[in-house]
Amino acid sequence: MGFFLPIRNWVLQTLTFLPVSTKQNFTAVYRRFTSTTLCRWAESIDPKAFHPEMKIKDSSMMKKKTDKDRFSPKPFSAFVAGSSKMRAIWNTNNAVANDSSSPLNIVSPPDTPLSAKEWEKLKEEHQHFKKFENAMFESMITNHSPVDVAKSLLVAMAKRDGDIEYNYLVMYLTICVFHKDIEEIYDIYNIMKAKYKSLEASAYSLLIKGLSDSPHWKETLVLLEKIKKVSFHSKHNYGDCIEGALLNQERNLAFQLFHEMVAENLTPALTTIKLFFDFCQPVKDDHLKNKCTDILYYLRDHQIYPDESLMLSIKQWFESISGENWKGNLTSMNYSRQCPSCGHLLEDINLSKEEFINVKEKIKRDVIEGTDLFRNTSPQELERFQRFVNEHPPFDVVIDGLNVAKTTLRNPASKTLLDVVFYLAQKYHRVLVLGRRHMLKHSFQWKKSDMDVMQKKADFFFTNNTSKDDPFLLYATFHSGGHCMIVTRDLLRDHKAVLSDSATRRLFFKWQRGHQMVVSSYVPGKILTFEDALPYDTIVQTDGNTWHIPYDDHLSNRASFEIPMKWLCLQKK
Repeated sequence: MGFFLPIRNWVLQTLTFLPVSTKQNFTAVYRRFTSTTLCRWAESIDPKAFHPEMKIKDSSMMKKKTDKDRFSPKPFSAFVAGSSKMRAIWNTNNAVANDSSSPLNIVSPPDTPLSAKEWEKLKEEHQHFKKFENAMFESMITNHSPVDVAKSLLVAMAKRDGDIEYNYLVMYLTICVFHKDIEEIYDIYNIMKAKYKSLEASAYSLLIKGLSDSPHWKETLVLLEKIKKVSFHSKHNYGDCIEGALLNQERNLAFQLFHEMVAENLTPALTTIKLFFDFCQPVKDDHLKNKCTDILYYLRDHQIYPDESLMLSIKQWFESISGENWKGNLTSMNYSRQCPSCGHLLEDINLSKEEFINVKEKIKRDVIEGTDLFRNTSPQELERFQRFVNEHPPFDVVIDGLNVAKTTLRNPASKTLLDVVFYLAQKYHRVLVLGRRHMLKHSFQWKKSDMDVMQKKADFFFTNNTSKDDPFLLYATFHSGGHCMIVTRDLLRDHKAVLSDSATRRLFFKWQRGHQMVVSSYVPGKILTFEDALPYDTIVQTDGNTWHIPYDDHLSNRASFEIPMKWLCLQKK
């Protein structure tokens, strides 16, 4: 091990170390660590304190295409994976993120180790750097310099100063862990135990990562308990401990850690879940099968979608179950509930009666009564609206008039809304349009003749110009019952976010996917089409003889409020 052989070496007596996992982008991890707000440095046994001074510089430049044709919206489903990214591209005009920060100071690291004199000479050649060693170590991290090169700089600093600042040790360990020098990491761990009474959370996290894939993996369990005493622990801490357990065939311990993690409301990383399906095959006993099946139900209950890598591990796991002869196929669902691969029906998107009542009550309590969304609405207007809704029979569809009218900017708003109202009035018996009072004032955008025609086709309620539309929209829709559809381009994420519990948020999202209609293609006077709501629920599901698992393929750019369209179909032959 060279530099780290004798524990009494004069250099080692000044060192403390923080390893970083080789499984992440090391530059990003290092910068995230040094910029942490929980900057409670390790409590040293010695009175000497470390005061690292580290600058984190980041630069980015993002260019997006300009939407040259804003006449009609491009066809897309509001909730299909990638739609959000497509909308951002279509609706952004020359969006460029300007970076006003100064450029990074860059110094190229040597290819081979240098002596102390050679390092001093190189430092003199770069006198314009206020922190030459800092810049050099950052460059080494970026370029993944060999350990011996970084070690030679550390030795030179120790000879010159008799001590080494904490931040340089962190950067040095980043390089060591990238090169998977397990023996070195363990020596560093022993030095830290001898030198410090306790460490801060980031140090424990990095040590857990560094030791998880080593013969000393059980030390990560000790470190996990220590991190709980000083700060918040993360899903990554558990994930690293789980990996160490599975690598060493301690499956029961791994499942125990998994359940402990989810009991603390930590959502496991997909890579952690994948470990279970990779290390628990072939399946030869019911106990192991049931444990992994429980994880699939966890994905279902929390509406978690596997990525392509996890999906393939799940497929291989099923096909490895002894005596059950599972066969998996990849497929894409269309607008039918019937799976194209096996012919079985997927679960209905519609809520049960009990689920609908639950969501309706939570919407009323959390969104309409429990927030300030009505802060621009007078009590008189709210009372007038509630009386209006109560005096009318249930509606079949409720339209966000102002939102829909802005589908295109090259057509008068009233013409666009007229086309939508006329189309829907032919399909639905009772139509409600929510608008603003300024829509009644004749103008180029709002023609009185159009408004007069529309009001013969549908019921209208006009709020004050400063009122919020969405709470009225939700109130009228839920009041009308589970059959009522909603027409708006707004994805209602703010309202979903204020719901008090995750189960209700999932049910609201399920209701939304089955009831929200969005204009997918529109050419004034010629073409008007709506993206049909999917009739099935996009969720992990089983009937005993089949499993259907929606997943994100590697090309997916799905936002958190969107759903995947690719499915794994598993059938017991």
